[in-house]
Amino acid sequence: MRFIVLFAAASLLAASAHAQTYDPLKTFAPLSLPAPANSIRTGSGAPGPDFWQNRADFNIAAKIDTRAHVLTGDETVTYTNNSPEALGFLWFQMDQNLYRRDSRGYAMSGGRRVDPKSSTEGYIVDAVTVNGKPVNTVVSDTRMRVDLPDAVKAKGGQVKVRVQYHFTIPGLFGGRMAWNTNKAGDIYDLAQWYPRLQVFDDVRGWDTLPYLANEFYLEYGNFDYAVTVPADMIVAGSGALVNPNEVLTAEQRARFDRAKASDKTVVIRTPEEVAATPPAGAATKTWRFHMDNTRDVAFTASRAFVWDAAKINLPDGKTSVAQSVYPPESVGANGWSRSTEYMKDAVERFSKRWYPYPWPNAINVAGPATGMEYPGIVFDGIDDKAKTLFFISAHEIGHSWFPMIVGSDERRNAWMDEGINTFIDVYESDDFEGGVYGPKRDGEYAPSPAGSPADQIAELIKDPEAPVIMSRADTIREKYRHPVTYFKAAFGLTLLREDILGPERFDTAFRKYIADWAFKHPKPSDFFREMESAGGEDLSWFWRGYFLNNWSHDMAVTEIVNDPAKGASVTVENRGQLVLPATLRVTFRDGKTRDIRVPVETWMQSGKHTYTIEGGAVAEATVDPDHRLPDADRSNNSMKAK
Repeated sequence: MRFIVLFAAASLLAASAHAQTYDPLKTFAPLSLPAPANSIRTGSGAPGPDFWQNRADFNIAAKIDTRAHVLTGDETVTYTNNSPEALGFLWFQMDQNLYRRDSRGYAMSGGRRVDPKSSTEGYIVDAVTVNGKPVNTVVSDTRMRVDLPDAVKAKGGQVKVRVQYHFTIPGLFGGRMAWNTNKAGDIYDLAQWYPRLQVFDDVRGWDTLPYLANEFYLEYGNFDYAVTVPADMIVAGSGALVNPNEVLTAEQRARFDRAKASDKTVVIRTPEEVAATPPAGAATKTWRFHMDNTRDVAFTASRAFVWDAAKINLPDGKTSVAQSVYPPESVGANGWSRSTEYMKDAVERFSKRWYPYPWPNAINVAGPATGMEYPGIVFDGIDDKAKTLFFISAHEIGHSWFPMIVGSDERRNAWMDEGINTFIDVYESDDFEGGVYGPKRDGEYAPSPAGSPADQIAELIKDPEAPVIMSRADTIREKYRHPVTYFKAAFGLTLLREDILGPERFDTAFRKYIADWAFKHPKPSDFFREMESAGGEDLSWFWRGYFLNNWSHDMAVTEIVNDPAKGASVTVENRGQLVLPATLRVTFRDGKTRDIRVPVETWMQSGKHTYTIEGGAVAEATVDPDHRLPDADRSNNSMKAK
């Protein structure tokens, strides 16, 4: 309840923040974070000695009927209950039910995220059994409760549940997963393709938010899965292909082995070989994959795929493999023939800068589901080229870190994956080939060609309808999804790194946060506490003003005095409720300049401060001269001496 009241109050404050006079007691008031610290989630933001997390290991067999576009699946999940209480039932995520006409997601979207003209019957559950015996189930929209014959014991108890099911694969209206025709062969992008466990955690118990087209919150485990498709199809999936001898030709295996040792892209299946592949008829192949310590798996299948790969060099001498699969029309030096190069560079740099990539493959898919990410595999657009393909590839594989490694709850706190991931993308855009595609300016970050990122954030904050970052993801309208969840959150972290903590403190704290919460479930309070504790700074004023509210930032130079007897002085005022450390640049009459640091503590008791300036008469003074901060009114940032 405390969480709800705090964020409801934050939303009310956001609308009126711009008209308020600066009040230091409000900005610097004590901040009670939504979740109190305890022995499970500590005051330092790290998991505590009593931290626990449940686990779901999967063994799945799936088959695609390409005539009827139906996937049939048979999964056995081994669920481990590490919680301190026995569980008499399990909740599953039934995301295919989103596509039912009576789904809550259809009602909420009004056609904006889900095509109201297209639908399926969702999951058809053929049987649910425990120890071979049927059990009672209750399906509610995109959730299914499975009642257990015996409660699974606390602190390590296990139960095996078998679910047999099938569903019609959505066409392009599937959004995050879909199939579509292609002149070289249909392409299937399969995600949310098996009933997945809801998370049972220490904060809410079963977290059973319905799937309304926002993303996911999942348990970790090991996966073995098999996909049976027509024999002329190539399948690329999360994890490692464990039966290459059964599904690849000798030449494909040899090329793949060369790619694993090559820093240059090696083509495994050429466009000519795609065209020469004979129809499968009734013949099928079963592709088998294994993946450890992952929260999900996804795959793609098509006879149309060109396939290439290259080695990824990871810290401590380890390696992975960057791969791309795409139809022949995507081939080209300005197109998907560079995809593997982009994937390799992004994974190597993210691994070196933040945390080593943990999985054997990083695969980019050109298909009908675009701009979507899963562990070890991402789906992008067939027509993407050049800068667009680089941006989207780097962003989607960047999600390997957030939320695939750091397993935050996307459905409630989308900024913890989209915003943080967009933040790390900014540096990848600066780094790739010396910034050939940089700086990052796209639909995720500073989308307008006019104005600096800081100026664009200032305009967003002025919008009285803009939601605060700490809003439940489902409540954020599409108009604000990218500006708030991606851009504002990412820019806030850029401010934190470049202007508040500095890279030396930020990077150490951020790496610690990633390492501490790798393959675990952090909440916003954990992130806030860890960045403060490891970063060495009380940041309550920043979290409150920037994340919990849409408070404005506005500094002004209000007076310059050149007194022959007393010397020079410059007066600066803070007029916005959001304070940020700033630079005051003083230009002397002889043309020389001096930068003066203005820390946030300047405004802890008052909104006005006068600086005594040594070095001669002042000609001009400017606060935030480099446009680094989201200043609401730049017309008062600078003043010339009279």
